[in-house]
Amino acid sequence: MNETSPTPEFALHKFFPYMVRVFYRSVSESIAHIYTSKFNLSVSEWRVLVVLGTTNVFSASEIVERSSVTKVNVSRATKSLQKRGLLKRDINGTDKRRAALRLTADGKEIYTKLVPLVTALEEELLEGLTQEEFDTLLSLMSKIQLNAERVIASKAN
Repeated sequence: MNETSPTPEFALHKFFPYMVRVFYRSVSESIAHIYTSKFNLSVSEWRVLVVLGTTNVFSASEIVERSSVTKVNVSRATKSLQKRGLLKRDINGTDKRRAALRLTADGKEIYTKLVPLVTALEEELLEGLTQEEFDTLLSLMSKIQLNAERVIASKAN
């Protein structure tokens, strides 16, 4: 008879990837309340809006690189923001497929109202952390992200 060792108990609440998901959800929901309830923006719209800010002009591809939003969701968000009059799309004269995206005056107005609200919330979320603790947190997050990216790259090969 082949004996196998018993499967150890698995505590989901102590599993690091799960803990990160719970952390992400709490932080995201706290900030989403601001951009959804006050400005009726989706997460993708909010990210496009803040990437463009008051002065930036980017292509959709550049927004994808800077926002952690997929190409499809950036496309949907830009169309929605354009329809609402918050974003202007200028077609490149030499490459009709490439458009320069920028906020309109109304988009910039929302941006200037939104930024102080989300930065105040960020302060609330970080309340009680010293600068050293915050720096350590960022360093640890960076290390784990690099590890995760290495794992992803090794699985792709």
